Amino acid sequence: GDLMAQHKLAWMPTLSGDTQAVLATDKVRFQGQEVAAVIAESHYLAEDAVGLIQVDYEPLPAVTSPRQAAADGAPLIRDEKEGQRDNHVYHWEAGDREATDAAFARADRVVKLSTHYPRSHPAPLETCGIVADVDPVTGKATLHMTSQAPHAIRTVFALVTGLPEHQIRVISPDIGGGFGNKVPVYPGYVVATAASLLLGRPVKWVEDRNENLISTGFARDFHMTGELALDADGRMLALRAHLDSDNGAFFADAQPSKFKAGLFHIVTGSYDIAAAHVSADGWYTNKAPGGVAYRCSFRVTEASYLIERLVTNAAIELGIDQAELRLRNFIPPESFPYRSATGWEYDSGDYPRALRLALEQVGYEELRREQAERRERGELMGIGVASFTEVVGAGPGRDFDILGLRMFDSAELRVHPTGKAVLKLGVKTQGQGHETTFAQIVAEELGIPAADVDVQHGDTDNTPYGLGTYASRSTPTAGAATAVIGRRLRDKARALAAHLLEASEDDLEWERGRFFVRGSPDRAKTIQELAFAAYTDLPEGMEAGLEGVTYYDPPNMTFPFGTYVVVAEVDRGTGVVSVRRVVAVDDCGVRINPMIVEGQIQGGLAEGWGIAFTEQITFDEDGSCIGSNFMEYLLPTSWETPRFECHATVTPSPHHPLGAKGVGESATVGSPAAYVNAVIDALTPYGIANIDMPVTSDKVWAALHERGATEPET
Repeated sequence: GDLMAQHKLAWMPTLSGDTQAVLATDKVRFQGQEVAAVIAESHYLAEDAVGLIQVDYEPLPAVTSPRQAAADGAPLIRDEKEGQRDNHVYHWEAGDREATDAAFARADRVVKLSTHYPRSHPAPLETCGIVADVDPVTGKATLHMTSQAPHAIRTVFALVTGLPEHQIRVISPDIGGGFGNKVPVYPGYVVATAASLLLGRPVKWVEDRNENLISTGFARDFHMTGELALDADGRMLALRAHLDSDNGAFFADAQPSKFKAGLFHIVTGSYDIAAAHVSADGWYTNKAPGGVAYRCSFRVTEASYLIERLVTNAAIELGIDQAELRLRNFIPPESFPYRSATGWEYDSGDYPRALRLALEQVGYEELRREQAERRERGELMGIGVASFTEVVGAGPGRDFDILGLRMFDSAELRVHPTGKAVLKLGVKTQGQGHETTFAQIVAEELGIPAADVDVQHGDTDNTPYGLGTYASRSTPTAGAATAVIGRRLRDKARALAAHLLEASEDDLEWERGRFFVRGSPDRAKTIQELAFAAYTDLPEGMEAGLEGVTYYDPPNMTFPFGTYVVVAEVDRGTGVVSVRRVVAVDDCGVRINPMIVEGQIQGGLAEGWGIAFTEQITFDEDGSCIGSNFMEYLLPTSWETPRFECHATVTPSPHHPLGAKGVGESATVGSPAAYVNAVIDALTPYGIANIDMPVTSDKVWAALHERGATEPET
């Protein structure tokens, strides 16, 4: 730590504009914080050397929740920050408080819910790592690292090290999954780079699973309170929501700087609610930092969970079927574009269609009859519904940035003389199938076979600047950029075809892969012939080549949506929940590759199951992490999860060049509430209105036992 301080590398900026210690020097603020680094010729030597290090620790009181952080006399966690007098990080609001209060004053019914969305971890297949190689002669740093946003990370490294960006090359190969965990800059990256800079040799750092779970970017950990005001007919009048965010020891959330609580103000969801007010407070605690968007577009998952749980509880309290209550309050399809009470302009949607399709596919009315019959026999069966709306595709750059970097994205497309193409992207795949999807976009726009398109990404020396892949932004931004540059090259190819065919551009028709003269389909030039001509036979004044680059700043976000229906059974004697069916209807606009989309959805439904039922990182009163290995942090497998029944509606985005929307996180946004709503629906006869996730068997059994309902009814 002292050596890092000498080289002005003791602290680094976080993605939220805070500062974070690279190595602790005088105070450790959370279990797992790095305090020293050992550089050795092998992993085994390094492990042995670590055992020789002795650190003198003085015990400090631990602050492990926002409530403790806000208490009078709470230990000050960030005492090194000038002017920091308490553990408060930020306060943020959206909506109209006065209009909301007025609507609540005239409401016939107010439904309340307080819940904790637990701390979870993205737990990618491979952990974080880097091989840093600073050339002692040229001074250029080549960093092979696990990053979802290599260009943005290069900029952060330039700020931290003082090296100019042309002296830093970040290469992100196949990184073994990301899920948001590989967006931030971690101390291990900086230490390895600094060590290579000092030693003039490559230095490798790869964390183990325990280190990954304890110290790298977590997700969620929101304490949320919601209130929904309704009239006597079940019409939603207003919504209040407040959250306390547990930010850990450093404010390192990966989210746009304008929105301190992320996009939580999408909390009105799919509903036509005239008034809403949302507030949020962030708190420092003695936990690892880094509230990453784990398959969640900046806190949208938590927002969707809160409103969907509130709506189901409102249906139960009012005695209205939960599907019917949703249908009464959806934003009407004819109201789009729709401005929400918290300021969002929804681009498109048809929520009733998605819900009705889900009800039809699951056989909802028949299930309700079955449920009634089984309740008469004392059996616990529940049907959970969640109708979510997500907001994805950051930018536009006027509203969205990371450390001031506007959230546009890029595509560079080059068609060689032989008709083969190279597409270079600023985003970075972690298994989403960009190589397939983006090649298909080029194929659609230019008629070049997808197999003839080489998609390149992840190398800052070889790709245009981009903000990376997270928050379901690749297709809304880089996908749009690819379509735009493809059409631009097609326009140039049209001019070439007019020259070669001795015809007016206005007389040419486009048929995938070729231009022909209207009325004379045999007078034609293929895209391959035109690509060759772009280098060999140009009209006067035309620049050679068939290539270009574009930076796409979207005019708005895209708003994918859907409805999930879950059927579950509860064993009253053990509290065990068995999920019998999951029917998912997703609308992500135009699907470029339906198979890849369904794979994304099925993966998200499995992850949503884990969040709902098994996954949680907790801490004891001393701040020690519980859940630092896969014996304690329980990930779902195909054994536990049910078969997923996936269906689709298609409502194109009106502003995206392809009509597409993001989809990578929809299932983790919508499914947790559907799973929990199914459990609560099963427990409704006993007045159980909430069980915080993860909904484990012991929690369910305890709730039933408290009401004397753990024995079979006679």
